[in-house]
Amino acid sequence: MPTPQALLPAPLAASVVYRPLPISGRSRFFIWLLKVLLKPWMSRLVRSSDEKIARIQLRLSHMRCPDKHGLPLDYTVVGTVPGHVFGDLSDTGKPVLLWLHGGAFILPAAPVAHLEMVADLAAQIGGHGFLPDYRLAPRNKFPAALDDCERAYKALLDLGFPAQRIVVGGDSAGGNLTLGLLQRIRKQGWPMPACTVPVSPATEMGRIHAPPSRTWKRKADPILPIAALQRVDEMYAGEWDASDPELSPLYADCSGFPPMYLLASDNEVLMDDSILFARRAKAAGVDLRCEIWPLLPHAFPLFGMMFPEVREVRTEMVGYMRQYIAAS
Repeated sequence: MPTPQALLPAPLAASVVYRPLPISGRSRFFIWLLKVLLKPWMSRLVRSSDEKIARIQLRLSHMRCPDKHGLPLDYTVVGTVPGHVFGDLSDTGKPVLLWLHGGAFILPAAPVAHLEMVADLAAQIGGHGFLPDYRLAPRNKFPAALDDCERAYKALLDLGFPAQRIVVGGDSAGGNLTLGLLQRIRKQGWPMPACTVPVSPATEMGRIHAPPSRTWKRKADPILPIAALQRVDEMYAGEWDASDPELSPLYADCSGFPPMYLLASDNEVLMDDSILFARRAKAAGVDLRCEIWPLLPHAFPLFGMMFPEVREVRTEMVGYMRQYIAAS
């Protein structure tokens, strides 16, 4: 099979760094297992009735975080937005990680994935973590989720956190919301965060067949059933114009965005969502780092309990966050 670099036009390939990384046999087995079990489940989920989706939302929220990495965990309201908080947000002298979770806009934060990862990252930067429990589709359509994320960022500013000590990140649907939030912050005239870390963001919501990796990787991707995701667009975006850059950040004006560390896998359908966005952000003068890691699944930094290679990427993420928090 051709390498991702060979499949991409030269200007695209030059915009990113492909990380060389040996993938263990254990990880290859779990990738196969995800493809056999999780991908069909995701396909059935997005085609389910609203009532069944609600039952799955409840079941997922009932789970517990397996490792809080030494930080206290509470579910509370910050400003006007509820969510999970690691640490003590009254201590504004420490940095805070505002993480916008993924889940196809229809699932809440997964305790075994999102909560565990945010606890790990927050502990390593010596700060706090906040995962807004933004409103979910299909009951709440765009822009409800983005409105909640905007309120969450403003709440941290109102608490007294300097923007230079706030890191914003998100995975998958949360990566989409992260890039939408940056546009909202600029529109409001608020200070930008120290840096941002979008992981496997969905940046194009109007087309299932493009960007190109959505067709090239549709069989290889071990998690995302790309054809079924058309239903996600319907549930989340409804009749909203998908060319709106707050919904499809690929079309955003990126001027004034903070330093950005984009991450994706060469084994996922959303690979080119990151690559094309990275090109536009870099052209707009954004201090950009974009890396494509091999073989691992969509939003792979979440799966620390499954893939040993995730330790390395989390170390990279923490180092990046520390660099810009310290510089600020």
